[in-house]
This record gives sequence, C-alpha cells and structure tokens, in this order.
Amino acid sequence: MTTRPRLYRGGKLAGVVALALFGVLAAVFLTADFGEMAGFGGAEGITASIGYAMFNLDGGTLPAEGFLVAFEIIDVVLIAALAAAVMLARREQDATGFLPLIDGGRDTGPEGASRNDEDEHGGDD
Repeated sequence: MTTRPRLYRGGKLAGVVALALFGVLAAVFLTADFGEMAGFGGAEGITASIGYAMFNLDGGTLPAEGFLVAFEIIDVVLIAALAAAVMLARREQDATGFLPLIDGGRDTGPEGASRNDEDEHGGDD
C-alpha cells in the first residue's frame, strides 16, 4: 500500500525570507540604469568575423581571434560532456550480453525471484 506525500506545513520563515529576497532583487533590477547598448562597430557582425578567423581567411573586419579561442574551448567542453553522458547512460554487460533490468533493478536470484522476496517470505528456512 502506498501513502500519499504530505504537504509540509512547518515554519513560515523560509517563505518570508524568499519573498524578501525576491523583493530586493526586483527592486534592484527595476531601478538599475543599464546604460546604452554597446555593440561591435563595423558593417559585419562578430559571427562573420569568427567564421573568417576559424578558416584563416582574410575578410573579417573585426579582430576575432580571442572569440575563436573561447569558441573552441566551449566546443571541447561540450564534446567531453556529451561523451561522459553517453558513457554514464550505457548499461552494464555480463558474459551473455546485456543484463536485463527486471524487478525494478534489484538483484535477482538464480531462478529469477528477487532475493528480497525470499527474505520477506521465509525463502531459505
């Protein structure tokens, strides 16, 4: 039998602190002067300059080598994160192939019955 989760009705201090923090942050952002918008000068955008720098072509009007280094570092970090996610998501294998995920992932006995079921029902008495 499952039980429903119960709503925590404890102290209200955490809620008051969260609302106060929200009020402070909202006041800061609404009253802040962000100044004028700054951009890169020139007819071309920074994206075209990064593309020209990536392929070592003369055509970019903006110096983009610094952006190119950051772009490549982010590329390497994202590829490493993707490879790690794939490695962590793989299932383990035994001698016969892939281990099936049965019985909620709990260890199973030789006959396929859960070891927890044997303990609960007096399996080896």
